[in-house]
Amino acid sequence: MAFQDSDILFEDNHLIIVNKPCGLLVQGDKTGDVPLLEVIRKYIKDKYDKKGNVFLGLVNRIDRPTSGIVIFAKTSKALSRMNEKLKNREIKKIYWLIISNKFESKEGILEGWFKKNNNKNKSFFSTKENDNSKFGSLTYKKIQTLEKYCKIQVELITGRHHQIRCNFSEIGYPILGDLKYGSKRSNKDGGIYLHSREIDFIHPVSKEKINIKAKPPAKGLWVI
Repeated sequence: MAFQDSDILFEDNHLIIVNKPCGLLVQGDKTGDVPLLEVIRKYIKDKYDKKGNVFLGLVNRIDRPTSGIVIFAKTSKALSRMNEKLKNREIKKIYWLIISNKFESKEGILEGWFKKNNNKNKSFFSTKENDNSKFGSLTYKKIQTLEKYCKIQVELITGRHHQIRCNFSEIGYPILGDLKYGSKRSNKDGGIYLHSREIDFIHPVSKEKINIKAKPPAKGLWVI
């Protein structure tokens, strides 16, 4: 699904927050596909008739097959302050995911140590600390039960590489469509049923409270 102007959730002089479609890169990679970063840069140029370079800093990242909230900073001051908020865990991040309804737990905590393998672009989980591993933690609760599946809401306490995908795969419930982490079947659109649903933080300049919710894709199990 291509990005549309209607996917912009919030914009002021300092920040622009968007609802990324699944399948769209956030940053450029070796595939050469046009990333969301450049799409938003063009949007700003076209909207404000800017001729020169446009400052645009990436505050958070989500995986290509994931949909949902991505935050960009339009000024260096906003970027620096938002990065500090991320570091200090001052940005609340909520995700939705869909897994098998055989998952019986109603709510809980998943935590442990994550180690990224750059060659495989995959993270591996351990209950013990290893060389170059990083501690990760999240809380979850079941919010909807369907005939064969259930929807889970996750609050990320940390933001490790593929943390949610790796965690739920480790306990035997990979996210639907996530072949990399053990799902049996892919989704037709190449995405996975993981959506960055909500963020909550204090604006880095105005100091106002910002709460943004992003609708999941209007298709598949998301619309049931």
